[in-house]
Amino acid sequence: MAGDNSSQHLFLQQECMEASELLRKVRRIEIKTRGLSNQIFSGEYHSAFKGRGMAFSEVRQYQPGDDVRTIDWNVTARFNEPFVKVFEEERELTVMLVVDVSASKDFGTSRQFKKDLVTELCAVLSFSAIQNNDKIGLIFFSDCIEKFIPPKKGKSHILRIIRELIEFTPQHNSTNVAEALQYLTSAIKKRSIAFVISDFLDSNFETSLRIAAKKHDLVAIRIFDEREATLPDVGLMRVRDAENGSTAWIDTANPETRARYRSWWTNHEMTLATAFARSGVDVVRIGTAESYITPLRTFFKAREQKR
Repeated sequence: MAGDNSSQHLFLQQECMEASELLRKVRRIEIKTRGLSNQIFSGEYHSAFKGRGMAFSEVRQYQPGDDVRTIDWNVTARFNEPFVKVFEEERELTVMLVVDVSASKDFGTSRQFKKDLVTELCAVLSFSAIQNNDKIGLIFFSDCIEKFIPPKKGKSHILRIIRELIEFTPQHNSTNVAEALQYLTSAIKKRSIAFVISDFLDSNFETSLRIAAKKHDLVAIRIFDEREATLPDVGLMRVRDAENGSTAWIDTANPETRARYRSWWTNHEMTLATAFARSGVDVVRIGTAESYITPLRTFFKAREQKR
C-alpha cells in the first residue's frame, strides 16, 4: 500500500509539473502574440476584412457636407430641422482556423518547427479577431477531422485554443485537405473568414477548395521549410516519411537524384498555385526561417487595397 501511495504521489506531482509547464507556455505565447496583435495587426486586420454590411446607429443633426440621401425625413419633420441617419459597419464576423496537425508539422531546420510557427500564427489571428469583436473557432485535421471547437468570443476561449494548439496529440499522421474543407463547408453554415493553415503536402483537393471558397472567405496560409525545396549534397542519406512511416536510402551525391526531387517540388508548387488561383483563394507563404510579421502585414495591406 505504501508503494502504491508513493507511486500515486509521484504521478500527481508529475501531472502538476506538466500542467504548470503548459500554463507557462500558454502565457509566453499570449504575451508575445497579444502584444503583436495590439501593436501591429489589429488595425490592419480590421481594414482587411469586411463586415456584413452597414447597420443603423443613430440620428444626429444635419451638418454641411452630409449626404442628403441619409436625411431622416420623419425626424426632420418632427423637429422642423434636418436630421440624418448614421450608419456603422457591422463588424461581427466568424473566423475559423482550419489547422493541419498531421505528422509533417514536426519538421523544421531553421528557427523553429512548423507546429510552433502555426501556434503563434493562430494566436495572433485569434487575438486580432477578438479585438474586433469577432467569433473564432478551430478545426484540427489530419486525414480526418481530429477536433472541432465551435466559434466563440472572449479571452478564455482564445487561451483554450492556444492550449489545444500546444498539447493536442492527433490520432492520425497523414493529411487530407479535401476532408477538412468539406467539413468546414458543412459545419459552418454562415459565411466566415477561414484561414486554412497547412504545408499542403497533399493533392486532389481543388474541387473541395473551390466549393469552400464560394461559401467562405478562404485564405490559405502555406507553411514551409526551405530544406523541403532542395536535397542537400551529403552522400547516402536515410529518409523517413513522417506521415506514413516508410523509410528509404537515397544518394544525395547523385545530381540526377537532386534534380528529380527539385523537379517534383517545383511541379507541386505550380499545382498548388494553380489550384488556389482557379479557386480565387488568397495565399500567404510563411517559412520556418522567417518572421511571420512581414508576410501577414503584406497580406493584410493587399486585402485592404482590394476592398
